[in-house]
Amino acid sequence: MQLILAIPLAARLALVFVVAAVLASLANAVIYHFAWERRLRSPWQPKPPELEPRTWSDCIPIVGWWFLRREAPHHGHGHWIRPMLIELAFPLGLAWLYWWETEALGLIAEQALGNIGAFAPDQFAVATHLEFLAHAVLMWFMLAATFIDADDRIIPDIITVPGTIFGLILATLAPLALLPQITMPPVPPVAGQQLIDKAGAATKFYLEPVHLAAASDWPAELAAAPNWKSLVLALACYWLWCFAFVRRSWLRRRGLVRAVRHFLTRVGSDWWTTPLREVTAIGTVLVVAVWWWGGAAWVGLLTSLVGLVGAGGVVWLIRIIASPALGKEAMGFGDVLLMMMIGTLIGWQAGVIVFFLAPFAALVYGLVQLIVRKENELPYGPFLCAATVFLIVRWASVWNWGSLFFQRPILVLVVLAVCLILCGAILAVYQGLKNRILGAPEAE
Repeated sequence: MQLILAIPLAARLALVFVVAAVLASLANAVIYHFAWERRLRSPWQPKPPELEPRTWSDCIPIVGWWFLRREAPHHGHGHWIRPMLIELAFPLGLAWLYWWETEALGLIAEQALGNIGAFAPDQFAVATHLEFLAHAVLMWFMLAATFIDADDRIIPDIITVPGTIFGLILATLAPLALLPQITMPPVPPVAGQQLIDKAGAATKFYLEPVHLAAASDWPAELAAAPNWKSLVLALACYWLWCFAFVRRSWLRRRGLVRAVRHFLTRVGSDWWTTPLREVTAIGTVLVVAVWWWGGAAWVGLLTSLVGLVGAGGVVWLIRIIASPALGKEAMGFGDVLLMMMIGTLIGWQAGVIVFFLAPFAALVYGLVQLIVRKENELPYGPFLCAATVFLIVRWASVWNWGSLFFQRPILVLVVLAVCLILCGAILAVYQGLKNRILGAPEAE
């Protein structure tokens, strides 16, 4: 870490910009390649046979799209503008994020309640750089998911599965990559570091990740081996993620017994296919190994797994409630898997807050779009991603008041239940307005 800090900040920012620009260029290739109908627009893809050969200069991030204007007769006028803006905005955003997280200590400054001046950024260097790595990679996956969903109303598994696996691995190997909190417990945290003031004496401050029990202490019930209850919780979370990839058809007309038998047969058949079978088996072995090893790795993995289910489960519930309210499938299951991916790195607490932000913003935007453009199809993934970015940037101030809220689990459940009911009611009203505006008949 000292080698990284020895590099001048301006040089580090320039390096982040260059790497992020290359990643944005690859994101454009992913957006076009994994669309519902593949589009051969990126210079990293094979060119359409009727076009002239592409050169090395076409692959240069940002400026390469200026050269690719020549393909406008084939791809359409202005086809180069959006990908060029993506390759400009993403590196600028990540360069700012790097400065804000590692130098300005933006994720933790407000949590110290004015005492952050007693510390220097290099005392947080390991944690802040891990957090930046987690958020940079997460935002890359969300970037690809956002524009694929905006274009084609799908979020491919090829985006969410690697992102989820990355989140689980990083949280295990480096728990401090999770969203941070500054605490003053009587004993050192289970997965964090004690901070030292300028005089070199131990202070009352600790930097630790927002684990699944935050804002309370890590309970004994979540300890690693030989405590088998925590292992059951971890495996249940992991297996639920695997279960999300199987077909879950329910044949109501055949009676309860036949419906259950058909459901279990279909689930078992899908679960035993490659690669889901191998992913389930390998992941189970690794979860058990980390549980046996214990320590900070277990704290990070269990927190990430519960974050996966907690964040994704809320969206899953919205999907279940919203579908009857709208009279059709409210959102694709890709949105659920997207939120599961996000939850591995932000935890269930932040996932609940994203739930408060995203649906209502999406409904407002959808209503405006319905009135102005007469369009009733609304991609939900971009709103989940936008709410996540907003939450990360405002995390310090959000956690200052949110930590008090999450000390009362019953209150969290009550508020969630009320919001789910309100969400269903608002969607029903939205459906009625849509029918009136578009002239569709009311559902009987």
